[in-house]
Amino acid sequence: MALKFKWKKNLPLIIWGIIALIFIAILLRLIIWEHNYYTGKEGSSRTAPLNNTIAPEDAENVDENDITNDEKNNYKVAPNKPRFLSIAKLGIDRARIIEVGLNSIGRLQVPLNIFDVGWYRSSGKPGTGGTMLLDGHNGGPTKEGVFKHLPDIQIGDIITIERGDGKFFKYAVVESEEVPLSEADSKMQMMVTSPEKNKESLSIITCTGVWSQVQQTYLSRQFVRAVIVEDNLVHTDTGVERADDGSPAKTEEDEKKENEENSENHENS
Repeated sequence: MALKFKWKKNLPLIIWGIIALIFIAILLRLIIWEHNYYTGKEGSSRTAPLNNTIAPEDAENVDENDITNDEKNNYKVAPNKPRFLSIAKLGIDRARIIEVGLNSIGRLQVPLNIFDVGWYRSSGKPGTGGTMLLDGHNGGPTKEGVFKHLPDIQIGDIITIERGDGKFFKYAVVESEEVPLSEADSKMQMMVTSPEKNKESLSIITCTGVWSQVQQTYLSRQFVRAVIVEDNLVHTDTGVERADDGSPAKTEEDEKKENEENSENHENS
């Protein structure tokens, strides 16, 4: 006995089945379109950066507020820790240095504010002979960050660190390299060692290169390494510069006066 299909009874089920098939087809089309779109954008420049960090998951709520002079002057750290970073070549003047650690997957964190510099708390301190590891943003949604122009730094340029006790330490750049993101992790080990044996140093890392829509990060990292210079001066609160031995540092006027006195003494003798 042949079975008779009851169309009217099953019509609602048929309609819902057709709607489900249409929905699935549209969803698949959207997924394919999105994949093709982002693949096509891979490696393109990013017009409005959202976050530019060493650890992308740390940058969802970056702070773009400018740091005022009062905020800088009132910023304090322990006497033996780095307080400010300056790079005259890049127009960086007394950027605050904030302690950072590692995130849950072992990546170096960055400060919340795009104008601050991060100092990895387990790395060296200025004046102790070790290697400081520093990082920072290259930008935010609408503004350039502290290390936006770090790739412009050149060998021999000076990086100045002011310590919590007011002492200044100068470091001369010896290496600056743009490293593909795929190689960055393997090169991080060298960033916590000195490029010159038995010399105190500092290392800076920031994002650079082109933006990847797929990976939601920049495809390169800028690695900069610098070693301490021998003629470091200590700046006191009174504005007087002193040499490392504590004696006042000679200015050009002092040297000129001293030469004149030596010349007079020589003539009188």
